[in-house]
Amino acid sequence: MLKYTVENKFKELSWLSGLFLVLALLIIGRLFVIQIMQRDYYATMALDTHEIYQKLHPTRGQIYFQDSRTGIEYPAAVNRQYYQIFVVPSEIKLEDVASSTQILMDILQLPEDKKDDLIKKLSKENDPYELVAKKITEEKMTEVMAVGMKGVYQIPEIYRYYPEDNWSAGVLGFCSMDTEENLTGNYGVEGYWNKILSGQSGFLFGERAARGGWISLAGMTSMAAENGADLVLTIDRALQYQACSRLKKGMEEYGAINGSLVMLDPNNGAILAMCSVPDYDPNNYSKVDDLSVYNNTAIFTPYEPGSVFKPVVMSIALDLNLINPNTTYNDPCSRQFGPYTIHNASEKCYGNGVTMTQVLENSINTGMIWVEEKIERKILKEYIEKFGFGEKIGVPLDMEMPGNILSLNDKSPIYAAQASFGQGLTVTPLQLAQAYSVFANQGKMYQPQLVKEIRYTDGRREKIDPKLIGQIISPRTAKMIGAMLTSVVEKTYWRTVKLDKYYVAGKTGTAQIPGLGGYKEETNHTFGGFAPATNPKFVIVIKFEAPERQWAESTTAAIFKDLAQFALNYYGVKGDR
Repeated sequence: MLKYTVENKFKELSWLSGLFLVLALLIIGRLFVIQIMQRDYYATMALDTHEIYQKLHPTRGQIYFQDSRTGIEYPAAVNRQYYQIFVVPSEIKLEDVASSTQILMDILQLPEDKKDDLIKKLSKENDPYELVAKKITEEKMTEVMAVGMKGVYQIPEIYRYYPEDNWSAGVLGFCSMDTEENLTGNYGVEGYWNKILSGQSGFLFGERAARGGWISLAGMTSMAAENGADLVLTIDRALQYQACSRLKKGMEEYGAINGSLVMLDPNNGAILAMCSVPDYDPNNYSKVDDLSVYNNTAIFTPYEPGSVFKPVVMSIALDLNLINPNTTYNDPCSRQFGPYTIHNASEKCYGNGVTMTQVLENSINTGMIWVEEKIERKILKEYIEKFGFGEKIGVPLDMEMPGNILSLNDKSPIYAAQASFGQGLTVTPLQLAQAYSVFANQGKMYQPQLVKEIRYTDGRREKIDPKLIGQIISPRTAKMIGAMLTSVVEKTYWRTVKLDKYYVAGKTGTAQIPGLGGYKEETNHTFGGFAPATNPKFVIVIKFEAPERQWAESTTAAIFKDLAQFALNYYGVKGDR
């Protein structure tokens, strides 16, 4: 009986040993396949199998334009799902490489010079992953997958999408991918507000079991991702489109190097439109010939403004009660400062008894020097600084530059004389628009505002209230300078700017561009103005660099008229004539 039991036990052990041996061989074989033959594949698919740090990506906040009449909002920057097409070459038979390559080339419309490279990718044996194309639309992805090719896969990926394409690139900027595949803002609103738009990434940290499940006893630390906030801009969609379209057409028509435009509400500082040309498509931001197009020239490129700056200096003298609109002077035709002679435009002379209003109407340089010499240098500089020149305005956009008024620190009289008619100092179009808003709003200046509201994912809404900077000149002075600028349009620009039903206040500037050794023959053209003159609804400043026209009256002034008429109709403003 004992013998029988021992023999049975021995047989059972032998059978079990054989079974374990077979199982061991299977496991070893599988490990060989996994760790040796398919090592790269499984390494790629299971980077976080044991010790894990998994980042949770937040959703980037969206940006909206508005209809400033009704408050209706329009998406300006949103997140759109695209697809990545990739292949697992180890799953593709060599005899299928050529046909699969051609199908992918045809559907994805890849350039012919990419064909050889794609064939090489599909021919790599035991390769677990090769990228074919990124940012593929759902339609194209569906077409690819419908073919049913072996080893061809897709995964979704989020990109930034700008529905309006080119015409708001200067304001919005663009998004690129960082090293961790996060959307990162560059330039404009996307760059300046990147932190708020990006939100906060989350994470999970802990131990995983062999089958991928969390080991609860090992402990786990986590933080959920916080999605980015949405931004509602003050930009009016209709005005933005009209302004940027007209500016671009003008740049091409006049042969200018670049152009910029700012339109704002003087009553609260809201920026209604802002354009910079040449522009680019932020959906395809890398396809540009010159990286300088990323810069918004309305805030990035200070320049000598010329005669459009004259009303600033004139208003200072008016505010100090040193002159009034009817004060007269005798035109000497030119002024000498050491070796330098300053003439009036086209070397004109205007004789005796010229009023201050006529100085602006005829844009007389010697008249502005006469006005400037009545103002103490220190006070002149202080006023110009109060108007916002010489420092950054603080508009919430990436890449703002301050301009330069340091020439006013020099005691030589030539520098103040030049400043009186807009030479020797630099400004940006946005700074000029802010200054003209003082004339249009009873002497008060508001901080230019671009973001109207921030909407957080927890439901909070942070409204950005208009910020009053202060009373720069008296209401009386503002009214006088407004009347003088209205007279400029009525008597000087009546062909190009004057409107049938509305009074318009404005001034041109045609300024030589400084270069090495002196001024060039090329000029910058500017027009600054507001309408209706009696109760301004908006201020517009337009600037072209080196257009192929002689005077700003035939370039920027003409664009002002078109845009002003559109905006007045758009708002339904009653005529004030």
